[in-house]
Amino acid sequence: MTDLEEARAFFGRDRYAMETTGIDILEVKEKYAKCILKVEDKHLNVADTVMGGAIFTLADFTFAVASNFKQGHAVSVNSTINFFRPAKGNLIAESEIVKDGRSIINYNINVRDDQEKLVATVNITGMRLQ
Repeated sequence: MTDLEEARAFFGRDRYAMETTGIDILEVKEKYAKCILKVEDKHLNVADTVMGGAIFTLADFTFAVASNFKQGHAVSVNSTINFFRPAKGNLIAESEIVKDGRSIINYNINVRDDQEKLVATVNITGMRLQ
């Protein structure tokens, strides 16, 4: 089984992210993840743009995959999101580790649309559970 198959099987138990919202894992390796949200009508708000909560869920799930896959368990303790523009099409979130401490970790998650435009950035601080 490849790491991608293993990650999809393990995180498939995250019913909200993978079943309800339809997020999928595109790539995973140590301390890194790339996930996609194929935007559907259910993700749109009254202005017919992707709801901020859907964008945040994609980023939060990407953090979860990057920080938990084959590394034990970590939970987020603080998150900050900045929205820059409405999304055009599907969304891809990619993680970048900033700090990899013994108990505290920090990631930046960039969310881009089909046109590769930056839609949002999310900074997440997490804590490793010992």
